[in-house]
Amino acid sequence: MVRTQIYLTERQRAELATIARNGGRRQSELIREAIDRFIEVTGHYRRKEILRKTAGLWRNRSDLPDFEVVRADWDRA
Repeated sequence: MVRTQIYLTERQRAELATIARNGGRRQSELIREAIDRFIEVTGHYRRKEILRKTAGLWRNRSDLPDFEVVRADWDRA
C-alpha cells in the first residue's frame, strides 16, 4: 500500500470517525472502500459512455461484408 495524505472537512472527519467506531473498522479501511466503489462506478460509466458513442459506428458503410452472410459462414463452421 501507498501512504497518502488527504484533507477532510470537520463534518467528514466526524462522520467517518462515528461510522468507523460503530462498525469496528478503521477509518483508512472505510476510505479505501469508498474509493474502490467510486472507481467502480466511474469506470462503469466510462465504459458505458464509450459503448454509447461507438454504437452504430459502422452503420451505412458499403465497404463491409453483409453481416448475415458472414454469420451464416460462422454457423456452418
